[in-house]
Amino acid sequence: MVRRRLNLKQRQEFIEYWSATLVAICASLIVTAGAVGQEKAAESEWISLFNGKDLTGWTVKITGHDIDDNFAQTFRVEDGMIKVRYDGYGAFDEQFGHLFFNESFSSYRLRLEYRFVGDQIPDGPGWAFRNSGIMLHGQTPESMAKDQKFPASIEVQLLGGRGTGERPTGNLCTPGTHVVMDGELFRPHCVNSESETYHGDQWVTAEVEVRGGAITHFINGKQVLSYSGSQLDEGDGDAKVLLAAGQEKMLTSGTISVQSESHPVDFRKIELMKLDD
Repeated sequence: MVRRRLNLKQRQEFIEYWSATLVAICASLIVTAGAVGQEKAAESEWISLFNGKDLTGWTVKITGHDIDDNFAQTFRVEDGMIKVRYDGYGAFDEQFGHLFFNESFSSYRLRLEYRFVGDQIPDGPGWAFRNSGIMLHGQTPESMAKDQKFPASIEVQLLGGRGTGERPTGNLCTPGTHVVMDGELFRPHCVNSESETYHGDQWVTAEVEVRGGAITHFINGKQVLSYSGSQLDEGDGDAKVLLAAGQEKMLTSGTISVQSESHPVDFRKIELMKLDD
């Protein structure tokens, strides 16, 4: 084996080459570590919207009742959960309710756990069996009419299984709104997601990523639906009132609320992470 001796110039070039290479590698490692650190920091910046003790920071609006009239304690806090119950009702009588968080958001991730329990109130509509929802980009409770059933909003529909058959959750419904799917304006009121069916009283984690008018649904960590172009429906009566009052047609921010639609349901661990616009 013949060994080649390097002259002084070659040695200097060799040292300079590997010095530059090591500096580049170290810089890359620092940037990567910083990015990972920032990602972990961002992932830890979840804000609890529900304190687990009471409804501080939330406003109730139930159809046919004034703002903050929590009729029959429909929304109550017990055992660290928000419980929706109807034991104080004589009849449901389409008294649909919404519990609004008292702040509007634009770009964020929202996650919560929910479960359906017990029996539906007898005169609740058939479609509302094990049915609730998370309303996004909604109007304020103050802007709703007293007899208005649902806020104009984008609804992440939450459904429980009937015991047999398929019934996906994390669906989309559009009270007073439209969205864009596959490049076209989507006009039907609801569309199913690609989620599994969850029977019984099990806890399910629902999460949404909202970036202005673009929204993605996740159920138990799996992406199940995505769309964009959230906007008010110019042909809807409630939306017309908002548009006449000066609200922009395109929805890029708004309130968050959860529903009471005649079936008992529990909510817990309601958390939000703000995202860059």
